[in-house]
Amino acid sequence: MSVKISASDVKRLRDETGAGMMDCKKALEEANGDFDGAIEYLRKLGQKLNDKRADRETLEGVVIALTSSDNKKGIVVRIGCETDFVAKNEDFINFVKSIANVALTNFPADKEALLGLKLTDVTVGEALIEKTGVIGEKIELNSYGCIEAGYVIPYIHMGNKAGVAVGFNKSVAGLETTGKDIAMQIAAMHPIAVDKENVDATVVEKEIEIAKEVARNEGKAEDLLEKIAMGKLNAFYKERTLLNQEFVKANNKETVKQILQSLDKELTVTAFVHFALG
Repeated sequence: MSVKISASDVKRLRDETGAGMMDCKKALEEANGDFDGAIEYLRKLGQKLNDKRADRETLEGVVIALTSSDNKKGIVVRIGCETDFVAKNEDFINFVKSIANVALTNFPADKEALLGLKLTDVTVGEALIEKTGVIGEKIELNSYGCIEAGYVIPYIHMGNKAGVAVGFNKSVAGLETTGKDIAMQIAAMHPIAVDKENVDATVVEKEIEIAKEVARNEGKAEDLLEKIAMGKLNAFYKERTLLNQEFVKANNKETVKQILQSLDKELTVTAFVHFALG
């Protein structure tokens, strides 16, 4: 004998899970009206869809950057989906914000640790699978990063398409405005490191090798290749390391480092996290 499913039961399950009305009705029917059984059915549905769509790319999504109330900690989370339509959905944006809040509260060390944290009565990883079942397209945690510093400033690019958390060694007068500008510069200019010494050695070696090869192909003498390569490397540092980039908002080609030192001689950037869609 089939159990009669009331509209209020369907609404309750929809409010609890966010799944579509028809999916909720079907889940309750499959579970003979048992509410917990219906939730389990929807979770399994999400897992099946997740498996089917495993090879799909999640180039769209939402990026959220948050800092603690004392501005000592910052996190950036990027949750990917398949379509821009889902990425702009208010419920999906709020879902990503809930994961970002869990990340900020618990401050996990890496992406795997974040996936294992509880989000209400399920883990973040399980919630992502559930959301796949609700939305019908692949949802995944693409990126997560965290920093601690004397003062952390967040920035979220328009439409949640990029997020930055930039850490400074201390807080000084005027940093809130300048720091926000620097966070925006990170989003726009994509530096790969804070300063020269933070660039990976393999990247430096590759840049030197490329510069020498280009100069050699241009007919430059072998004894000049090292000097030419060092000049190219310095240009690379100015373009790709934050403190050595020209500050975008400066009118006199001052670097980010010089702008910070104009506020306080000891002020500097200690770390940053930057994730963007695509």
